[in-house]
Amino acid sequence: MSTDFQTARVALGARLRELRSEAGLNGKGVAEALGWQRSKVSRLETGKQTPTVSDLMEWSRAVGRPDVATELRGRLVGLESQYRSWRRQLAGGHRARQELAVTVTTSTRLIRGVEVSRIPGLFQTADYARHTFEANAEFRRIPRDIEAAVRARLRRQETLYETGKLFRFVVWEAALYVLTCPREVMAAQLDRLAGLIGLDTVEISVLPLGAQLRRAPGHGFWIYDRRRVIVETINTEMWLDDEENVALYERAWDLMAEAAVRGPQARRLIGRARASLELD
Repeated sequence: MSTDFQTARVALGARLRELRSEAGLNGKGVAEALGWQRSKVSRLETGKQTPTVSDLMEWSRAVGRPDVATELRGRLVGLESQYRSWRRQLAGGHRARQELAVTVTTSTRLIRGVEVSRIPGLFQTADYARHTFEANAEFRRIPRDIEAAVRARLRRQETLYETGKLFRFVVWEAALYVLTCPREVMAAQLDRLAGLIGLDTVEISVLPLGAQLRRAPGHGFWIYDRRRVIVETINTEMWLDDEENVALYERAWDLMAEAAVRGPQARRLIGRARASLELD
């Protein structure tokens, strides 16, 4: 979990503890008033657990301060607007998140991205996307609205051909060899990726495995104009829109891009990965 997120959660916990102390209550008293386990009170106050809106409303009533309910809810919204758990986002399947991606992409002129283990969603074939969603649905044990999600992902790709937009992506060479789908599907995906090179709205760079780097690729991220960065972890999607974080990820993108190759060199690396599939 992000240090920034944890710091904010600890601060929220400290505020809960402050309100309890001002009410002259100890942890046991609050737990009894709310019908909670004492351990839950402790986890919330120490920032080890993220409270729900309901938790905060009940807490404000238990300490006799219903007037702070709005403040506490605002603090929680601030956390969740930046750190969105996949459990909540994908509770009904993939489609809703893909529809959101269409909206965010449509309203953006410049998208810069780094991917280290997969082909960027904007460049995926239907079959590759289908296998990606299937695997994720199985891993997360969520509803399988696969075809609806694939259709939304492909609709998002229509923006690749819009005048005035620019998509600049760095793909680590290793991602060209990660097989999360059958070999024939990967072959078609690599053909698709190579075919996009030369499109005036798309710049695809490949970061060679043997490139000299000033910074090693850590994880994938996408920068939307200069207003937002989206980063995915296993359990959380982070939406970072403060100037400091945007600038930090811009520097990371620049360092990856300076070591990457593009044009014919990128196409050769993609072709080498394609040849390694050894299809009949």
